[in-house]
This record gives sequence, C-alpha cells and structure tokens, in this order.
Amino acid sequence: MPILDMPLKELQRYKGCSPKPADHEEYWKRALAEMNAVEPNVELKPAEFVSPVADCFDMFFTGVRNARIHAKLLKPKNLGKKAPAILQFHGYNCTSGDWNEKLAYAASGFVVVALDVRGESFLSEDTGGPKTFTSVGYFMRGCQDPNPDNMIMRHIYLDTAELAKIVMGFDFVDENRVFAMGGSQGGALTIACAALEPRIARLAPVYPFLCDFKRVWDMDLARDAYGEIRHYFRWFDPAHEHEEELFTRLGYLDLQFLAPRIKGEVLMATGLQDNICPPSTQFAMYNKIKAKKQQIIYPDYGHEFIPQFGDKTYQFFCQAL
Repeated sequence: MPILDMPLKELQRYKGCSPKPADHEEYWKRALAEMNAVEPNVELKPAEFVSPVADCFDMFFTGVRNARIHAKLLKPKNLGKKAPAILQFHGYNCTSGDWNEKLAYAASGFVVVALDVRGESFLSEDTGGPKTFTSVGYFMRGCQDPNPDNMIMRHIYLDTAELAKIVMGFDFVDENRVFAMGGSQGGALTIACAALEPRIARLAPVYPFLCDFKRVWDMDLARDAYGEIRHYFRWFDPAHEHEEELFTRLGYLDLQFLAPRIKGEVLMATGLQDNICPPSTQFAMYNKIKAKKQQIIYPDYGHEFIPQFGDKTYQFFCQAL
C-alpha cells in the first residue's frame, strides 16, 4: 500500500502539532454565552418539495450577529411519538443538497434537518463583517481581525450548536436521540456541533476538515480546501513573520482542541490516501476524543465517496430507533 502520510501505528499515536491558544476554553465559553443570548425566532415555511413520507419545511432561525440561517427540515408523516433526529452538514462551498436525498432517513422515522452554511448558500446570511480578506472560501475570514471573536467559522460552529438546541426543543423530537453527520467540512461541523452541544448522542463524521492546520502546511498540502493558508502567506505575510501567530489564531477553530468535549458515540471514516484532509490531521482530532468511538480505516481511499460507509452510518443511527 502506498503511504501518503505516517504509518498507521504512528497515526494512532499522533497528537497533533498545531499550537493551542492559551485562552481556548474562555474563547468558547464566551462564544456559547453569545449564542445562548440570541432569540432564534424560528420560522417554518412549507416547502415547494412534496413527499408522501414526510412533511417538508424551509426552516429559518437567527444565529449570532443577527444572521438569518436556513435549513431543510423533513418531518415524517403520522408521527405517533417523539422521533429521533439527524442533523446533516454539507461540504465546503456547497449547499444542503436536494430534498430527495434525505427521504431514506425520513421514511425510517427520523426527523432530518440539513443546514445551509452561512456565506456558502444564498439562503443563509453572512453578516460577520470581519476586517480581512476572502479567498475561495471562508475558514480564514477573520484571521487578521484584531478580535478573534469575528472569525466567520466561529459563527458557523455556533450555528450548528444552535440548530441542535432548537431541534432538541421541538415537541416532536426526542432530545436524547439527536444525531449528526457529514463529510469534509460537513465532518468538521459534525464534530463542532457535538463538541459545543454535548447532548448530541451519536455522530458520524467522514474525513473531517479543519484539524491540525500546521500539519497540513508542513506536509505541503495547503491547496484545494486549505489553499487559503498558502494564499494568506503569499499575499499578506510573504516572509512568514507572523506564522506562529496565524496558526495560534487558527487554533481556536482547530477541532482537535474541541474534540475532548464530545460525549456522544462516534463512528468515523478516514481514507489513508486523503491528500485534501491528510490522515494525520484527522487522527490528531480523533485521538483526543474521550467518548466511545470507532474509526473505520479505508487504506485505498482518499477524499472521495467511500462505498458502504453510508450503509454503516444508517445502521449506526437505526440502532437507536
């Protein structure tokens, strides 16, 4: 088998190399206080999409910084009792996807809620306004702002936790059986959601993004999804005078430092040929999870569709029905 990263035994011991901000815990305590002070003003509008198995709604709520956030909500018809719910998070610069893609879970008795990430879908507002540049994506927005509270990915992480809190409060949802899933950025947001809202009972992230940023740089893989790091250095810090400062700032977002907060059971997929979100970055996060967990390794797969993991995820969630 070709080796892209460390040998597997080293990956299983790897703890990451990115710096953790000294005030990391206080940073997220302050962020959650801001989120909890928001009045979400939830609105459900019947969707144009119609299904015989679920009632479909466009859901809107107010997130931090007064942004109106959109999600697709599918509620199984003829619910006789409170249902489990699945939160779905999409990949970088994508959207929540088509309604029909969510019907298998709805037909199986799950409430399904799929978030449209702010700034990546025209249905969800981006009102952050940090003093910074925007490259192809969003995770670096705010890295130069004097106030780290203005990083847009912070707001997006909080949107996931607020969404979970809202869904857990619905009278047709069993708050003890709310799950989360997604791949790449969606995998990252799955982890962020479960870390910031520890009542998430089960989560299934696939090759998560936004872990161990410095390792990505050291591997010379700051391209594609991580290309904003290279863009930053080339245009804003060409002599790397502020390299340590940048990676410390990104440490607020680094999921390896949020992972210990997770309490739900984890099922995770990692491809050892992943040159977008390198395996070592994923292991840096996974190795810090203290909750019950299982990582399925796919030696021949990279950042791509992985056969059979979708079925494993479905069965993982259905065990709670």
